[in-house]
Amino acid sequence: MHAATLKDDAHPPLTLMAHHTPLAMVIIDPLNDRLIDANTAACQLLLIHHEQPLATPFSHRLSASLPLWVSFTDEVLTTGQGWSDDLVLLDSVRQPRRVEVYGQRLHDSSQLLLTVIDRNKAEQRRAKAELSRQHRQGEVGWQRVEQVFERIEKQNQLILSAAGEGIYGLDAEGKTTFVNPAAERILGWSTEDMVGHDAHLMFHHTHADGSHFPVQQCPIHASFSDGQVHHVDDEVFWHKNGEAIPVEYTSTPIFEMGRLVGAVVLFRDIRERKRAEQQLRDALEEVESLKRRLELENQYLQEEIKAEVNHRNIVGNSPAVAKLIQQIAMVAPTSANVLISGESGTGKELIARAIHAGSTRSDRPLIRVNCAAIPRDLFESEFFGHVKGAFTGAVQDRPGRFELAHGGTLFLDEVGEIPLELQSKLLRVLQDQQFERVGDNRTREVDVRVIAATNRELKEMIDAGGFREDLYFRLNVFPIDSVPLRKRIEDVPLLARHFLHRACLKFNKPGVRIPPAQLEVLTRYPWPGNIRELENVIERQVIVTQDQRLSFDDLLLTEAPQRHTSLNVEAQDKAVSPDFPMTEQAVCQHQRDNVLKALEAANGKISGVGGAAELLGIKPTTLASRLHKWGIDPRQWRKRRSESASANGALD
Repeated sequence: MHAATLKDDAHPPLTLMAHHTPLAMVIIDPLNDRLIDANTAACQLLLIHHEQPLATPFSHRLSASLPLWVSFTDEVLTTGQGWSDDLVLLDSVRQPRRVEVYGQRLHDSSQLLLTVIDRNKAEQRRAKAELSRQHRQGEVGWQRVEQVFERIEKQNQLILSAAGEGIYGLDAEGKTTFVNPAAERILGWSTEDMVGHDAHLMFHHTHADGSHFPVQQCPIHASFSDGQVHHVDDEVFWHKNGEAIPVEYTSTPIFEMGRLVGAVVLFRDIRERKRAEQQLRDALEEVESLKRRLELENQYLQEEIKAEVNHRNIVGNSPAVAKLIQQIAMVAPTSANVLISGESGTGKELIARAIHAGSTRSDRPLIRVNCAAIPRDLFESEFFGHVKGAFTGAVQDRPGRFELAHGGTLFLDEVGEIPLELQSKLLRVLQDQQFERVGDNRTREVDVRVIAATNRELKEMIDAGGFREDLYFRLNVFPIDSVPLRKRIEDVPLLARHFLHRACLKFNKPGVRIPPAQLEVLTRYPWPGNIRELENVIERQVIVTQDQRLSFDDLLLTEAPQRHTSLNVEAQDKAVSPDFPMTEQAVCQHQRDNVLKALEAANGKISGVGGAAELLGIKPTTLASRLHKWGIDPRQWRKRRSESASANGALD
């Protein structure tokens, strides 16, 4: 290797003496970023060959230490000289060299003469010189050296003992060479147990799931072959008592004279971290569950807002309504279950809402379940919820109606439609306030008040084996009878005006009114469809009216409702006597009365042998169309026949 000199008269090269000095010397021009000249020692240090040009920018040899070089050369240009031992030079193969540099400005130019010393070699020379001095000093010197090493070892031991993480060393064969106290405490093995033994076979032999962990796959042992640092953040070491300890660890290889001789493993017990992570996951799951529950509650509340309910307040001043309001006032503040019985359309849901509104649970939702509208196979899921994968289509966890009603009220409409096999589970919830979701084994507790409603005779269902008696008594803590409209006929005018006001707002028809004579017509109709039928009739007439006045002549109630079911043959014969001409209205009335008689004779049966259609000599579809037009529910005549038979039995 020869000294490299740039052929440029403007830049004086190094002298012959400088070229042969053992110290590496270069001339640079920092302002023009050029390496002007380099002596033999500098060429050897930087691996510069004589055929390599020096015209390449000097900054290409500075790597990440460029800012330090800029500061250093600026100091030399300013003061004329400088020194630094914190610089780095890259040789021709891009290997970094830590260097100590003495700088001197040449004359008044911008060129600098730099004397460069390889710090690694300088430190080796100093260490060799120190050993030589110690050797010359004799035995006393060596004892001092031993004391120094003993002091260093004690310091290292103190550091290892104070460390909170477990630390142990391995030789190239995987045998333990040292263990700190934290490792002993975490693993349960003593230093005597571990030193000299295969660490992998002792406490790293098995995965967390119990499967075998081959040593060839162990990241710790991989450090012996690839010389790389390996970090694992979720694995297990095995305690002496057989307990799996979740750990994260780092395995760092140890080199001696360029040869792999072992590794140091630093590990940390992450059980607390895992517990915290699990708690966080549980908390997030709970938050997600509450979020879904609130979304469903909001959905149900929106449905309730959009639903068409009879009215928000109980309208009426009849004795039956007064008694109902008194019952609601008594039971609402309590937590007792309520069973509301009554015909369809009498406002059972309105009563349930009034009870909920007057209770201490009014700030929580009233969740309504129409038991008649739920498919038989989905009852349990609808009531108690399900977990993901419980059945086909269960793509995520879903809370049931009981869970949604927690802290509030659950309204079970048409409770008589609940399948018999589910009634026992419902009874358990009412008794213990506990349930499990479908597909889950976790028992959940709820605080729910149940209000049930039915238009069926539950006692008859109990006798027939279709309803559990114990469930009936659990629901029927406080019974309320929803009186049919024909038994509170004096409330019809109030209800009619109430529904008229709502219908006018709903259909944007202000100024529509009901003449007093038409109110009288309404009071003489038996209203088999109850309040719901009255509301529908009012809305229908508001829609079709053209003169701002409603007419209900099609109801054909020229006489009191009792006349429709009367057996006063003489009066009826007079009404249909050919000696008296009949108006069209009277003819329609007679036809309607005749249909009512047929329904009563057929016990509410329309078609088939002995049905009302056969008795009248018309088609069942024709009869059904007339009944729909008149708003007559044939089921009412079935119940009347049953009540009549019971009354006759009691008299007998």
